[in-house]
Amino acid sequence: MRIGNVRRKTKETEVEVKIKLDGSGKTKINTSIKFLDHLLSSFAKHGCFDLTVKARGDLEHHIAEDVMIALGEALDKALGTKAGIRRMGDAIVPMDDALVLAAVDLGGRIYAETEAKFAKKRLDDLSSDLIEHLLQTFATNGKLNLHVQVLRGRNDHHKAEAIFKALGIALGEAVRREPRRARVPSTKGVI
Repeated sequence: MRIGNVRRKTKETEVEVKIKLDGSGKTKINTSIKFLDHLLSSFAKHGCFDLTVKARGDLEHHIAEDVMIALGEALDKALGTKAGIRRMGDAIVPMDDALVLAAVDLGGRIYAETEAKFAKKRLDDLSSDLIEHLLQTFATNGKLNLHVQVLRGRNDHHKAEAIFKALGIALGEAVRREPRRARVPSTKGVI
C-alpha cells in the first residue's frame, strides 16, 4: 500500500494529511478554507488519490502553506524508493473558458514554474496570490519538478480549479506503476 501520513504542528498551525496513491478519489478535507478544500478535492478526485486533510491554525496563509508542506511530504513518503513508477506525467485540462497545462517529474530535482494570472485578489476565501506559492511549496516538499501554465481563461475560479485538476491528473500518471519497469526510473539507478 502506497500511503503517506504526515502530522505537522507549529505554534501557528496543526495539520494532518494522509494520501493513498492507489485510491479512487475519496476525500475528507477540512482546512477551514473552503476554496482550498475545493481545490484539494478536485486534485484528489482527478488524480484518483484518497486524501484526508485536517487543518486548523491562526491565519489563512499559514494554514494553506502548512497543508501543502504536509501534502508534499506525504506524497514523498507514499512513493518510497519510487521503484516501478512511471515518474513523469502531464495533463492539459479545459474548464469552460480556462485551459491549463501541468507537467510533473518525480525525479527528485526540485523546481516549480507557474504561469498564472488572476484578476481578483480573492478566490472566494483564498487569496489568489497564494496559488503560485502553494504549488512551489508542494513541489519543494514533494521533491518534484512541476510546471503549470494557464494557457487561456477569463474566470479566476475556473483557472484555479483547472490548475488543481491538471496537477492531479499529471501526478496520477506519474505515480502510476509501470508493469515493464521494476526498478527506479532513472539511468543513475537512484532518485
